[in-house]
Amino acid sequence: MLVIPSLDLQAGRSRLVFWPGASAGTGTPTDRPDRIARHFVELGAPVVHVVDLDGAKAGSPASLSSISQIARAVATPLQVAGGLDGPEQIEICFAAGATRVVMPLWAVAEAPETLARSLAIAGDWLAVGLDPRPERWREYPWKSFVRPTLDETVGRLVDGGVRRFVLSHGGAAPDLELLARLIEHHDAEFLVAGGLTEVSGIPPLRDAGVAGVLLGEALLSGAIDYRAAVEAAA
Repeated sequence: MLVIPSLDLQAGRSRLVFWPGASAGTGTPTDRPDRIARHFVELGAPVVHVVDLDGAKAGSPASLSSISQIARAVATPLQVAGGLDGPEQIEICFAAGATRVVMPLWAVAEAPETLARSLAIAGDWLAVGLDPRPERWREYPWKSFVRPTLDETVGRLVDGGVRRFVLSHGGAAPDLELLARLIEHHDAEFLVAGGLTEVSGIPPLRDAGVAGVLLGEALLSGAIDYRAAVEAAA
């Protein structure tokens, strides 16, 4: 299982200041995303995930300069989410240096043409982000008269060519039974974002078959040590 550092970009910087030597009182705090990404890649991170918070609000990539800086700083796949609502935005993001993208559920769940055009550009490096929590699923503003289930929606997207999903959980602990069911029933990779505050939460996700975990605030705050997370995921 992959352990993927995740950075939230806001106004061109990391939303959270990272101080890798805080526990020892050494090093220098930084909010430069390229330096933070380089730190984790040097520790062995196989992918860097960035969330363009300003882009998510604007509906189009807004942190292209920072994405380019990260891409130049590390020779590692760069996965970007936020503001990627269609194929045009994906092309812009790829041009800036991204190699993988995450589209929001609302942009593709009921728009097969948008999904097909996006897949034509990104192929297997396109993921769909969604929140699988039952209460959030009930709140989703479906256009269809009958609300589809999570399994039905994932199944349709997989049939449409999606091979990767990023499941966000906010601050809630991931539902292991739900994850195991999705992994068993669908031919796709499932990555988990959010809900992890301790290393002890990683092995159960690994055992459930999760392909990767995205660690953001827990990693940058020092609550989870990257090397310990990698060891727990092995």
